[in-house]
Amino acid sequence: IGGQFSGTFCARDLKHHFHVTIVDCKEYFEYTPGILRAYVKPCHLDALTFTLEPVIERSMGVKFIWGEVKKLDGENKCALIKPIFANSTEEVGFDYCIICSGCNFGPFKPMGESLWFPTVHEDEMKVSDWPHIDERFIEGRRRHVLEEYHRLIDLNKKKANILIVGAGFIGVEWATEIEHFFPDISLTIIDALPRVLGPLPDGAAAYCSDYMHAVGIKEFCDTKYDAKSPEFWKKIGMPNGADLEYVCIGVKASNYFMPQETLSEKGPGGGGWILMNEYMQVKKKDGSVWGDGSIFAVGDCNYGCIGEPPNWVMPPVPKISYPGEEQALHAVVNVKKLAKKGPKASLQKTWWPWGAGMFATSLGPHDACFVAGANWQKNSGIKCVWASPCAVQKEIIEASKVDECA
Repeated sequence: IGGQFSGTFCARDLKHHFHVTIVDCKEYFEYTPGILRAYVKPCHLDALTFTLEPVIERSMGVKFIWGEVKKLDGENKCALIKPIFANSTEEVGFDYCIICSGCNFGPFKPMGESLWFPTVHEDEMKVSDWPHIDERFIEGRRRHVLEEYHRLIDLNKKKANILIVGAGFIGVEWATEIEHFFPDISLTIIDALPRVLGPLPDGAAAYCSDYMHAVGIKEFCDTKYDAKSPEFWKKIGMPNGADLEYVCIGVKASNYFMPQETLSEKGPGGGGWILMNEYMQVKKKDGSVWGDGSIFAVGDCNYGCIGEPPNWVMPPVPKISYPGEEQALHAVVNVKKLAKKGPKASLQKTWWPWGAGMFATSLGPHDACFVAGANWQKNSGIKCVWASPCAVQKEIIEASKVDECA
């Protein structure tokens, strides 16, 4: 379920041993880490996307269903899927299922809709701020990008004030992209933490902060967002408020097709993440395996950790693409073991992926900062590449990753 990083990874490996079907709500792949650039330079969207059907069915040689999974039935091992051009659902059975459905990035929106990921679920589209756009189609996604781009053009002409709430990866990248391409917009970024880019080591965070200061982006840390408070606006130097606000805080689960017994009550965005055990198998709240252990959840859709602090079995894993692919590998290995030896198979345990500690933060098109070796502990990792070499590095990562998935 899901035809992005982890889904295509699983299919490419499993096709040699199984009849594989990928189902995705939208008709295209999108390189999510690069989407911010597309909003300020729309032609860049072509470098981030490709249509799934030709790649999955012709190049990869597996089945593709363009549709939305409405319900996953673990006991009967079937999925209710509504194909894109159908008015009713169809039942698709399976022997094994790997959920790679990702997540949303709008924690304060009804169903998590945001600019940073296409709004592709039927119910989500009804409550979004852009119900006139159908982003299940690549042309719909392009129209959304162009709409936001022209809004920024108008704001640039007005020399408008924009407030960016959240100085994490998305917030900092979005602020620096707007500053470079729309220099007449006045930008302010705030965060409730003592400094920007909380997960990064001090040296990397300071580098990004210095860049923002140098280009005139006003930064306010230790500042809680309170749009209804006049004192808040005065504190950040915007007594008349902002012409536009972008909220760049956190993530939200989008596992609407899963039964409540398999979803967390806690976690980012209010919970709703798929619970899994050490073998990536979906489990219930009571800890027992859901179904017969043949259903796995990998990447951004799952709870992201196992156990409780401070005695973690696996500490929280960042919701970025590389850990999703490594978890997908663990699930693929266990699917093969189950298929070969059945319930008595000795399954491989997952672990905290080393790639989860690599972060490349863009600072406009010509600067960036790369951290490696980070883990779940505060201030871990090393700033190892920065400035223009890192900007080139990030372009290479983007181009090679899209090419690999295609």
